[in-house]
Amino acid sequence: MPNKSPGPQIKDKDQYEALRDKGYSKEKSARIANSKGAEKRGGHAKKYEDQSKKEIYAEAKKVGIEGRSKMTKGELIKALRRN
Repeated sequence: MPNKSPGPQIKDKDQYEALRDKGYSKEKSARIANSKGAEKRGGHAKKYEDQSKKEIYAEAKKVGIEGRSKMTKGELIKALRRN
């Protein structure tokens, strides 16, 4: 990305740019760049299958997945994994 600022909401702009250069989506790059130490924690998140549809829906909303209100729990999980 030639000299284009990702915006003030991105905490780690270098990491964001590196992820975008690797082909990650804008949303996923921002989510990773804004997480505090996520690369150090690892393995602490509950599996999607162990969460309620309400919890999965909230995550899909946070990520910005379109059409989420009409998706089943399984479809939401697939959409989150693709994003």
